[in-house]
Amino acid sequence: MENLTPNNYRILLVDDDNDILEFLSYNLKKEGFNVFTALNGNVAIEEVKKNKPHLIILDIMMPEKDGIETCETIRNTDNINNPIIVLLTARGEDYSQIAGFNAGADDYITKPIKPKVLISRIYALLRRINTQTNSIDKNINILKYNNLEINKEKYIVIVNDEELILPRKEFELILLLASKPDNVFTRDEIYDKIWGNSVVVGDRTIDVHIRKLREKIGDNYIKTIKGVGYKFTDSINPHYS
Repeated sequence: MENLTPNNYRILLVDDDNDILEFLSYNLKKEGFNVFTALNGNVAIEEVKKNKPHLIILDIMMPEKDGIETCETIRNTDNINNPIIVLLTARGEDYSQIAGFNAGADDYITKPIKPKVLISRIYALLRRINTQTNSIDKNINILKYNNLEINKEKYIVIVNDEELILPRKEFELILLLASKPDNVFTRDEIYDKIWGNSVVVGDRTIDVHIRKLREKIGDNYIKTIKGVGYKFTDSINPHYS
């Protein structure tokens, strides 16, 4: 049913509850994924450096270093690849989701969750690694706008000669918007292209990511079209390379 080959992907599970780790690990290994585990955030960071997972499922409520702090540390640590990070928690409050997205999380899952549903979500997220989320020509690797450069191949953004390593969803979002300057992307289009129809995220997810992008690249590039969505705009036409 899936086009993905599970044994090509490494998944790190992080939770201070051994029973949950064993339960999730068993089901993911049964599916064919390469699975690593960690009982706390500090061990998780070492596992990320060592095993370079494609996806991390990270519990929020942990001692020593909670999931939010761990996520933020991973995103801010050099020489770490850009894994998909999914926060797993029994809490469903909006503030917890917003804090997670602010820290660089890509998705949010509330437990308990059935193994089949979790595996389906994982497939949906991993497909994002191999699927183009915008309409930029595949031969075009770099977009340049004034003091902003977006390098699709290296997954980096350069602003005023400063290199930024953005969380995956932030990068995909700016790349999507910049692919068609002055084109208005509706909120539904953005959800579909960045998160996919099979991934359920909160209503404020896009707003949080847009705010974080503006903090990093400046307020001039992304414009809000009230009641519709967002567009990328700049007075200088783009240069492609």
